[in-house]
Amino acid sequence: MSTSLMTDLYELTMLRAAREAGVADRRSVFEVFVRSLPAGRRYGVLAGTGRVLDAIADFRFGEAEIAHLRALGVLDPDTLDFLSGYRFSGTILGYEEGDLFFPTSPVLRVEGTFAEAVLLETVILSIINHDSSVASVGSRMVTSARGRPCIEMGGRRVHEEAAVAAARAAAIVGFAATSNLAASQRYGVPAAGTAAHAFTLLFDEEREAFAAQIAAQGPGTTLLVDTYDVEAAVRTGVELAGPHLGAVRLDSGDLVAQSRLVRGLLDELGAASTKITATSDLDEHRLEELASSPIDSFGIGTRLVTGGGHPAPGFVYKLVEREGADGLMHPVGKRSENKSTLGGAKRAFRLGAAGTARAELVLPSAAEIYEFERELMDELDRREASPLWTEATVRELQVPLVVDGVRVDRRSPAEQVAHARARHAASLAELGLDADAGPDGEVAIPTITDGRLAAAVLD
Repeated sequence: MSTSLMTDLYELTMLRAAREAGVADRRSVFEVFVRSLPAGRRYGVLAGTGRVLDAIADFRFGEAEIAHLRALGVLDPDTLDFLSGYRFSGTILGYEEGDLFFPTSPVLRVEGTFAEAVLLETVILSIINHDSSVASVGSRMVTSARGRPCIEMGGRRVHEEAAVAAARAAAIVGFAATSNLAASQRYGVPAAGTAAHAFTLLFDEEREAFAAQIAAQGPGTTLLVDTYDVEAAVRTGVELAGPHLGAVRLDSGDLVAQSRLVRGLLDELGAASTKITATSDLDEHRLEELASSPIDSFGIGTRLVTGGGHPAPGFVYKLVEREGADGLMHPVGKRSENKSTLGGAKRAFRLGAAGTARAELVLPSAAEIYEFERELMDELDRREASPLWTEATVRELQVPLVVDGVRVDRRSPAEQVAHARARHAASLAELGLDADAGPDGEVAIPTITDGRLAAAVLD
């Protein structure tokens, strides 16, 4: 399916005007970044890159799309003819999917003519903002769960396609499974699910419902035990399934008190291996409250798939460099009071020492990069006897994603998710965050835009 109309009209009207003014073919660089993180967030997680590359590959104006644009009456025949042959032939660099981002991190850099790059703004931002929103809050939830598996189950709370994308983003940050079958099919995310309250209510007696579920799914199933009386349901479940009942699920009430009651009852009945899973509008803060409870896994829906109160991280797509009439590239940027943009095509690095990330370094020019490298080498020479400095690391964050219109990454959708999941785990480990400190706090590492200051953060 073409993604070319998943855009805003002003991108096309800008294209027409630029073509008529003779500047549409100027070389341009656009960057995707956030100006700040939501209050309390220590970091953000980039997700959706793989879907962005799919969308760009499908960004084509076929007969149906051209006919619709012609009917709007705002584009001239010459612009429509240009669009009918549109193919992105530029270059895209970006952070690896699953990596962390901070204020001003240039997570994507799109290089091409103004004409071909300006059209991609909305489709890129709609994907990156949505998926990174889910991934950013999902990562916090996984940390708060302290190693206990989390299952994504929010598909009923968002648009049907957003549900699939949310399940993919959740898998990248460590969720163990999803209830969404489309996500399982497209991205290889393990699927999980057993029964809802409706199944129990279908039967005249809860015992009949449990018996039917166990007969169909085996004793390893998960029984929902809070439709009527929790204690009675647990006793019935163990009686019918035996001591190797897979799990019981709690979906309401005081989860701390109920889980302790159920754990004691299961042990008393000889079902020590039976797990307890909990649902019921969970988020990272509720998981903190449940940290000491005997709950073994969590099902999380609404708060995950809607971004935990921040449905968009605030990514923007800004022109930062463009070709001038002299044929040279010039940095450009907005200069308004509260929305200024640092001009110039930037490179980004994660500075670390002794296995821990210390700063995000974003440099807008080759001169800044040279200055940083010189300062760092001089500092290493001066302090080569220090164990900390011998373990100093500088990781370049942007990797080629598209070169001259050709996609670099040839992994399957499932392989992309697995790779992003590993990248996220490694990047998060670099921060060395303590789950017991709670999910909220100051931004984990500073962003530095002056290469002369960068070496100092490794002290």
